[in-house]
Amino acid sequence: MTEDAPIIWWVRRDLRMSDNEALSAAANNGAPVIPVFIRDAVVDATGAAAKWRWGEGLGALDAALRKKGSQLILRTGDPLAVLRDLVQTTGARAVHWSRAYDPDSIARDKVVKAGLKGAQVGAESFPGHVLFEPWTVQTKAGGHFKVYTPMWRAVSGRDVPDALPVPHILAAPATWPPSETLTDWKLGAGMDRGAAIVARYACVGEHEARLKLDRFLRTGVAGYRTDRDFPALEATSRLSENLAFGEISPRQVWHAGRRAAADGAAGAEHFVKEVVWREFAYHLLYHEPTLATENHRKEWDNFAWRGESDDADAWRRGLTGCEMVDAAMRELYVTGTMHNRLRMLAGSYLTKHLFTDWRIGRAWFEDCLIDGDPASNAMGWQWIAGCGPDAAPYFRIFNPDTQADKFDGNRDYRDLFLKGGNDRLGGQPAQDFFDAVPLSWGLSPDDPRPAPRVDLRAGRERALAAYADLKN
Repeated sequence: MTEDAPIIWWVRRDLRMSDNEALSAAANNGAPVIPVFIRDAVVDATGAAAKWRWGEGLGALDAALRKKGSQLILRTGDPLAVLRDLVQTTGARAVHWSRAYDPDSIARDKVVKAGLKGAQVGAESFPGHVLFEPWTVQTKAGGHFKVYTPMWRAVSGRDVPDALPVPHILAAPATWPPSETLTDWKLGAGMDRGAAIVARYACVGEHEARLKLDRFLRTGVAGYRTDRDFPALEATSRLSENLAFGEISPRQVWHAGRRAAADGAAGAEHFVKEVVWREFAYHLLYHEPTLATENHRKEWDNFAWRGESDDADAWRRGLTGCEMVDAAMRELYVTGTMHNRLRMLAGSYLTKHLFTDWRIGRAWFEDCLIDGDPASNAMGWQWIAGCGPDAAPYFRIFNPDTQADKFDGNRDYRDLFLKGGNDRLGGQPAQDFFDAVPLSWGLSPDDPRPAPRVDLRAGRERALAAYADLKN
């Protein structure tokens, strides 16, 4: 292989050109760079909304690459076979990629690295979509952290390298290999008619992600600590979808938050802590690969969770009769996201008032979230259910009515998704819900609001009695 042989940049959850170590290392070699995304089993296992969102992000990345004289090559199949074929047809001397930390991706990447090296092809992986790679953060005893606060203390004073700029030049190969098309992939097929609705609320691409961060730093970060629990306020960054697909890096967000704190923004420190909460999720998933499927606390294997039921179906459809929960579930279906406090509230209601296995909720969120993140979703559900690391005690049971009075006292949020309201998100979210859901659900805006499926006090008492049985 010659020195001007291309380097393949295997694109994954790093849909950006700035602060991308794998891309920068390839570009800095001066060799042609061939960006490649492979639709493999890991991609196809992604939930419907996240898969659609991945496709939108890939389109944005391709458009950005073309402005630099490059382009994104799309292929389907087993990654090792695809990469071997590309190496053979392009004469590439190496493949670069950003590391992933979920068990399926780790298993895949080990096979790819071994296979490429066995064929005498350079295979280099680089730090991925975390600030601190999981094996670099340890307790004093040498283990991994299972509680967030000590981990925060361990990393809060660390030096974080500056974010890398976009490579000045992306040299193109003499001939581009053939590519499949996003249109043929139909990544949004699982969304059915909901894709057109969710598209109104998504913020796609590296450029838009940076604008969103800048806007939050100007208008939201100062009040973040005091306002972030009020879902009708624009008080959070809403960067989760961009972080999930690497359209912005946690390093970029960390440094922006630190600068805001240094400038005196009152809420900036809490904002940075949320970035590390995301780190904590990946730290746990890396060290506990079954986090998404098994109770972290094994004693919870004996807990009498309910499985599928009419109650779980009503929860998914925003028909529990509990206004705050139903509004949250409709926000999820309309926008592909949900305010963080409402994620806790909806999760608590499902697992405690409706006494339903947290994995049912995790799977629904996985299918509906455009910020679908395997680590944060798994940890969040185990945390609220009470069976996970650093979990909220099971006896901490959110009362949806009390939460509504405290954080939505003027009903702006509930009215927005249950009857229209003040149109905060730029459309008609209440009507959008009925335009997005499957026709088979048979829902209409003219349907009366359902009666509560469970009395809040009775549901709480049932949950506490089950918890007492577990302890005994």
